[in-house]
Amino acid sequence: MTPSQQEQRKKEHIAIAERLYRQPEFARDQFADVRISHPSLPDTKLASVHLEQMLFNRPINYPIYINAMTGGTNQALTINQKLAQLAAHFKIPMAVGSMSILKHEPELAASFTVVRQQNPDGVVFANVGADHPTDFAEEMVQLLQADALQIHLNAAQEFAMPEGDQDYLWSTKLAHLQATIGQTTPLIAKEVGFGMNAATISQLLQLGLQNIDVSGISRTNFIEIENHRRKTALISDYSDFGLTVIESLLQRLNVQQALNMRPEITFASGGIRTPWQAVKCLALGGDLVGMSAYFLHLVLHHDFDEMSVLFGAWLAEFKGIFAMLGCNNVADLRKLSLILSPELFSFAQQTGLDWATFSGQR
Repeated sequence: MTPSQQEQRKKEHIAIAERLYRQPEFARDQFADVRISHPSLPDTKLASVHLEQMLFNRPINYPIYINAMTGGTNQALTINQKLAQLAAHFKIPMAVGSMSILKHEPELAASFTVVRQQNPDGVVFANVGADHPTDFAEEMVQLLQADALQIHLNAAQEFAMPEGDQDYLWSTKLAHLQATIGQTTPLIAKEVGFGMNAATISQLLQLGLQNIDVSGISRTNFIEIENHRRKTALISDYSDFGLTVIESLLQRLNVQQALNMRPEITFASGGIRTPWQAVKCLALGGDLVGMSAYFLHLVLHHDFDEMSVLFGAWLAEFKGIFAMLGCNNVADLRKLSLILSPELFSFAQQTGLDWATFSGQR
């Protein structure tokens, strides 16, 4: 059977994202712009480090989550099955990719429901676009027995997508989703790889959405991904479009400074691969750290046992960093002094952040 346009697009997204993952690092490492002032006398031990917490009334072992990637194809079914097994094994949350395809092709539901089948007791996020009606979003939550619903905000992707939607009238729809589904199921407003500025974060909070995923720019750049799919390439270079996860976390502090408001949960994602990068995001105010490309690369090249060994080593290093820094938990991590590079400090100043005051209120 010939795949639909939407199913073919999802296949192309996986292939292009993996290709971009293999590219060299960015010219500027965003994570090097944040340095942690470490104690030489940590006065702690690894056994004292506890990273377990409750998320949406379910226990998780680490503040790490598998972020949205895929669904809606046979390949996606295999990917989601293995990722769900990994999430269950290590007791971490997992988001599925956009479920929009099920509106017209409900027969592809197994590529999503496999996540709950493989992880019956874990934290699972459903995922729909901001333009979908309430009844469809509610149906997707029920389909996965989801603990939360990611609402993805992907204007830049739609702009670049050959068959993209150019209607970005989302605010009223988001407010309605929050007033309906959001009363029983937590909503997470999620950017799709271009970060969030202070104006967006404050607007989302004022609309009633209390959980945000800033999803900063990375090599998985959806303008570039969609540009690969176009018959006629875009004229402009958009490599400088958007904000990094680090810049977005500073923007969250801007909102706290200006409005005395902050999200209940800040999900930090965008270009994170290593434990050290994840720790920096938590130190800067993220509550949980998400990765997509890292996990996609893992699942495409390893069987489940190999994935478990590799990610187990990742988590062991992650936990070890806390002990090295004298921290027993994420709250301790935020008490450490951070030093911003001149470039990042300039960004903070230009966007109105009083870093000297709010560096200690992360």
